[in-house]
Amino acid sequence: MYYHFKSKGDIVEELFTAFEAEMLDLLAVPDDVDVSLDQQSFFLHLLFETVARYRFLYQDLVNVLSRYERLQVRFKRILKKKTTAFGSICESFRRQNMMAIEREDLNALCEQLTLTACYWSAFDTLSHLDDRESVDPGRGVYQMMHLMLPYFAPDVQEQAKLISRDYL
Repeated sequence: MYYHFKSKGDIVEELFTAFEAEMLDLLAVPDDVDVSLDQQSFFLHLLFETVARYRFLYQDLVNVLSRYERLQVRFKRILKKKTTAFGSICESFRRQNMMAIEREDLNALCEQLTLTACYWSAFDTLSHLDDRESVDPGRGVYQMMHLMLPYFAPDVQEQAKLISRDYL
């Protein structure tokens, strides 16, 4: 790769640009669409697949962003889009009476979902340092769905548990 780029920074910027395009496309969740649990789990699946493809960024996020300051603003925009996407999904669940959650709790939940989406990859890797092959983005989907469980209606909770188990 060094043959085509002047510096390591150029390589990182090019890879980040590809990551950014994928992530922004994925995070464009419409506000007015009714989202099903299956759609939500598939969204999370795609999110964690994207994170896995660009794990070089997520494994040491703070370090990468502090070294390449031009990426900081762009990554903050992605963080905001993640939180907004989770908000849109949760609002859809609320409209469909699938979820009961107060505004303050919704904001905290969306922030927690964003946090988990950002740091799950590093956590899972650290948890399996002795066997890197066992790192599995599906466990991230499972955890994200379980963060939402307490706010789901009882029948939706059972359905969410069944769906989430498919990712283990």
